[in-house]
Amino acid sequence: MLSSSIAKDLPNAIDLPCSDDIPVDNEDQNLLPNLLLMLLAHLWSDRQDWYFGVDMAVYHTTGVSPKVPVVPDGFLSLGVERKKGGKSRRSYVVWDEQDIVPMMTLEMVSHQPGGEYEEKLAIYAKLGVLYYIVYNSEYWQRDRHQPLEIYKLVAGSYQLQIGEPYWMPEVGLAIGRYQGEFGGLSQEILTWYDAQGNRHLSAAEQANQEKERLAAFLRSQGFDPENLPET
Repeated sequence: MLSSSIAKDLPNAIDLPCSDDIPVDNEDQNLLPNLLLMLLAHLWSDRQDWYFGVDMAVYHTTGVSPKVPVVPDGFLSLGVERKKGGKSRRSYVVWDEQDIVPMMTLEMVSHQPGGEYEEKLAIYAKLGVLYYIVYNSEYWQRDRHQPLEIYKLVAGSYQLQIGEPYWMPEVGLAIGRYQGEFGGLSQEILTWYDAQGNRHLSAAEQANQEKERLAAFLRSQGFDPENLPET
């Protein structure tokens, strides 16, 4: 926890840029973190103690300057307000969040490497991020890494973890990949799983599943779900 005298000299969130203004060069850099956010909003709709940021500046005091942020493609913090003071955040300022650093950060590797395996790994380790996830679906062979790597901070250093989906007990979720569909196109998608490795379904998928169950039940009773008698 920062002392009151040090915290008083730090800039206010209102005065800090919300991002680094560097455009993404891969559409999945924006899509996949947002899909994680949307599913989390469904799974944790009754919780107000978490925040998932997408392409948002994270300001901290462990770098070269508190005015120089790190900007993950996605990050999850626990024990913070969903809405900061009832309002949307422009950025995530650690000293304004009771010094709570993100529990998990996500970086998406694109055709132009961004230091995901070196510089950002070191930044997140120094910051104290427990889980650092690197998703590299297209260029993993070029970079001599795996398509999905999960690192856990152990005694101040990141250790590569094994297994997918990978269970994060401190988060209460596992993360992994599956071949899904978005916007009518098939593609690999990052998503959340439970402790048993079952993929969490979106609200729309749950509704379709219930519809299919009802249709199967009606057929078992001799009714055609597409031609039910009018009442």
